[in-house]
Amino acid sequence: MSNKTNPILKMASSLLLFYLLLCGIQLQAQITSYQYRRVPDDKIAEFIKRETTYWSKVAQKAVDNKTMTFWALLEKVGGYDMPNSSNFLFINTFPNIDSTGDMWSTVESVAGVKIDQMETNSFSTTTSQFFLHDEDWAQAARAKPETDFNYVVMNYHNSSVPDSFITLEKKYWKPFIQAAMDKKQTTQLGWGNAVVLSPYGDNIKFNTVSYDLYSTLQQALMPTWDPKTVFPAKGLGMLDKIRLNRTGSVVYRVVKVVTAN
Repeated sequence: MSNKTNPILKMASSLLLFYLLLCGIQLQAQITSYQYRRVPDDKIAEFIKRETTYWSKVAQKAVDNKTMTFWALLEKVGGYDMPNSSNFLFINTFPNIDSTGDMWSTVESVAGVKIDQMETNSFSTTTSQFFLHDEDWAQAARAKPETDFNYVVMNYHNSSVPDSFITLEKKYWKPFIQAAMDKKQTTQLGWGNAVVLSPYGDNIKFNTVSYDLYSTLQQALMPTWDPKTVFPAKGLGMLDKIRLNRTGSVVYRVVKVVTAN
């Protein structure tokens, strides 16, 4: 009997469709924040101590309560114009960014200390903050994130059509890098990308990012490839056609990560 003549089956189909749409909306609603901080050299040790000792507990509680899915503190390795630029990057991912207020109202009880013993805003400066939507992820089959993901190369792309740039990476680069990592053709162990939601405009020099994960600093600075590796030339050429300027890259050390198990 068809759905047209069976109201029960028709209702079940409608409910299933609604459920699938709702799941899709929930996944699409997940937003990631990139917050760049400048910490003076003589305060770096205290900054790292407070963030990894106290704020990571707050992040873990938020992850356990499902108000956050990911928290990371990254420290820039090298750089240019260093006295006037950020040297740390926070990455926070929220399943619903409009429901994060509660996680900040109980920080003292969660961390176990008073706010003046754990706060870092008084001796650091937020230089910029971006909101992004994570798009794709690929990880080497052999990779163990807790021990292998020690350095991240953040790649900042600026293209004429960011959605098309992400689509092309998904179609050509993602399957390529997944296979290359699994075949050990590269020292890279993870890859992902995201599109910038805000801020956005002519004065912002990138509209998508991608990130490469490595085990050692040497691998991050000088990634190696098997000489027999065949790169996706067609896809790379299409990406170059809509790329507006040269991609900028920055290496970060992974200081601390909190994520759902």
